[in-house]
Order: sequence, then C-alpha cells, then structure tokens
Amino acid sequence: MIVVVVFDVAVTIVATARLAKRRIVSQRTNQLNMSATSRLVLYARLTRLDKPIGTLLLVWPTLTALWIAAAGWPSLMLVVIFTLGTFLMRSAGCAVNDVIDRDFDAHVKRTANREVATGRVSPMEGILVGVVLAGIAGLLLLPLNSTTFAFALVALAVAASYPLFKRFFPLPQAWLGIAFSFGIPMAFAAVQGTVPLLGWVLFAGNLCWVIAYDTEYAMVDRDDDLKIGIHSSAILFGRADVVAIMACYAAHLAVLAAVGPHIGARWPYYVGLGAAALIAAHHYTLIRGRDRDACFRAFRHNQWLGFAVFAGVVADYALR
Repeated sequence: MIVVVVFDVAVTIVATARLAKRRIVSQRTNQLNMSATSRLVLYARLTRLDKPIGTLLLVWPTLTALWIAAAGWPSLMLVVIFTLGTFLMRSAGCAVNDVIDRDFDAHVKRTANREVATGRVSPMEGILVGVVLAGIAGLLLLPLNSTTFAFALVALAVAASYPLFKRFFPLPQAWLGIAFSFGIPMAFAAVQGTVPLLGWVLFAGNLCWVIAYDTEYAMVDRDDDLKIGIHSSAILFGRADVVAIMACYAAHLAVLAAVGPHIGARWPYYVGLGAAALIAAHHYTLIRGRDRDACFRAFRHNQWLGFAVFAGVVADYALR
C-alpha cells in the first residue's frame, strides 16, 4: 500500500514538473515571438513603411522617365524593377539617414521620437537594415545593363552623403534633388543603353521640383535647424522662401512644357501639366503664411503633383 502511494506521488510530481517545463518553454517562445515582432515594427518605422510619401515622390518621376524613354509602354519587368528598387532604396536611405543624424534628430521636434534617436534601434542595427535593403535593390539590377548599374552606384553615393551635406552645404536640398532625380537617367539607360540630352533635361527639371517640395519640408524644421546649426534651403532663402519655392515649381513645369514638342506630346500631356500647375498654386496658399503644419501638408501633397504629370504622360501615349 505504501509503495502504491509513493508511486502515485512520484508520478504526480513528474507530471507536474513536465507541465511546468512546458509552460516555461511556451512563455519563452511567446516572449521571443513578441520580441521579434516588436523589432520588425521598429524596423518598419525606421524605414518609414508607415509614411510612403517619400517613395511616391521618387517613383512618379522615375516612371514618367521610363514611359518617355520607351516612347510608350516599357516592359513589365522594368516597371517592377524600378518600382521595387525605388521603394527599397528610399527605405535604406531613411535607415542610414537616421543613424547619421541621430544626435541632431533628438533636438528637432518633428524627429525627436525616431527609433535611432531614442535608442530603440541601435546605430549598428540601422546600418545593417540599410545595407540589407540596398543589397536587395542591387540584386534587382542584375537583369539590366552595366550603364544602369553604374548610375545606380552614383545615386547610392549621393544619397548616402546627403546627411553630411546638411552640416556644411548651404543648399543641401539641391544635393538631395540630385539623389532623388537619378532614377531618370537610370530609366533612360535601362531602356536605351545611354542617356540622351532629353534625359538630362528631365533630370534638371526634376531637381527644381525636389528643391521646391523639400524647402517646404525644411520650413517645418527651420527654427530647430537654426538652433542646432543645420543648413537648409529654408534658412538660406529666408523671407524669400515662398518666392523661391514657386520659382522652382515654375521652372519644373516650364521644363516639362518645353519637353512636350520633342516627344510629340498631345493634349493629355498638357492637361497633366495643367493639373500639376493648379496643385502648385494650391501649395502657395498653404505655405504663404509659413505655418508649420500647413507647410508640411503642402510637402505631402506633392505626391499628387508628380502623379498628375505621370498620368498625363501615360494617357498621352495610350491615345496614340
């Protein structure tokens, strides 16, 4: 009888121990899963997956150039490569930018809560995320020619150095404009194997547009940038900031209008430009008071200006 009781107790103890072990393992697994999920959420914020405006500002002029370079409909492969490549490189640029600017971001109202600035993501993590994304973007270029790949390397170098230019260059938005416009010569190189004068004219026009919308962006941070010693076009232009922005919009649209006859553009192309001009005029009503929130709304609204131009180009070629 005693033996039976002892045996039952032993079995109960073993069963209880096994159950406790399973619970511990389950808890640890859940903790690891939660930890992995939280890291992915942080990385998503680091790369601005929740803020696609940057990708849209890059992809519209790139696809516009791709359509013009192909004189109509580019291959589906090129459309996918340039769309995904733009998304990946913009995300990689955000990660690297946050690492380089982490000490400044902490003192700017709009950026103080960014992942690297707050320490939620380490600088090494940020660099690794950027390198991995840039590497994947590089793999997308494998089916393309060497000229396109060479332009991609230049674009990468310019984009990576942009955060440093804010330290000493009085007009860093122009350097950013070069980085944000490199999709245009890359598109021509991918389609035609070279970049004609038309491609560089579009590049120059897009540079003006980038200066316009990124100056609106810089107007949001102007007071903070003055305190911490960061350069920007909003600081350089001073009280002429609104005039400078509208002049850049006008230059961008004038270049596109001049390009029209050279590509045999018809009425849909110019309707797109007209819509873009109306959008630019609306931005004037937002920025003329230099209110931070209104300037930020104008910056974000530029995605529609880029889309209007692209839609006009696509409609023009579709009706030929």
